[in-house]
Amino acid sequence: MTRLNDRSDRDGIFAGDQPFEIVRRWMAEAEASELNDPNAIALSTVDDTGLPNARMVLLKEVEDDAFVFYTNYESAKARELDSAGKAAFVMHWKSLRRQVRARGIVTKENGPKADEYYSSRSIKSRLGAWASAQSRPLDSRGTLMAEVAKVTARHGPNPPRPPFWGGYRIVPVEIEFWADGAFRLHDRFVWRRSNAGSDWVIERLNP
Repeated sequence: MTRLNDRSDRDGIFAGDQPFEIVRRWMAEAEASELNDPNAIALSTVDDTGLPNARMVLLKEVEDDAFVFYTNYESAKARELDSAGKAAFVMHWKSLRRQVRARGIVTKENGPKADEYYSSRSIKSRLGAWASAQSRPLDSRGTLMAEVAKVTARHGPNPPRPPFWGGYRIVPVEIEFWADGAFRLHDRFVWRRSNAGSDWVIERLNP
């Protein structure tokens, strides 16, 4: 992937020929220092009125050109993703004093890769995906646990992936890498492209 207009002084933790390499490297470092969920991202969407929404989800794969996570397709986040077709997220590691921000185009991952990931989850998580009508009203936890018992009896120890559950892929047009600096003089590098097939343009930003 060609890098254009890279006049920045990138080195050290910011070095790399493509941004996904850097994300993978930072995530690997975070796995050794973050107590919980080093792959957690704050996912941002907008509803039909343009009102923003945000929540934490787990990033499950960094592909060569995209980021993948999984959810219930009938949830509020999924409805907003499907409507807007765009999303943003920030991944912050307090222990490393670094963060990654990304914005891009969203598509569904609803094929064999989603089946494979679903099968890799614990049996309780797989049954929970069947039982939860995510984001919709629930009168009590007892009702939820009763639904878990029902789907357990119905699907047994090897439930298939629910038709309403799968992945989303964010293909970014912008990725920013941020690292804490002394006296609030942080280091920031942003990679931008006009679309998924375009070359990246890299710039250093003011803190």
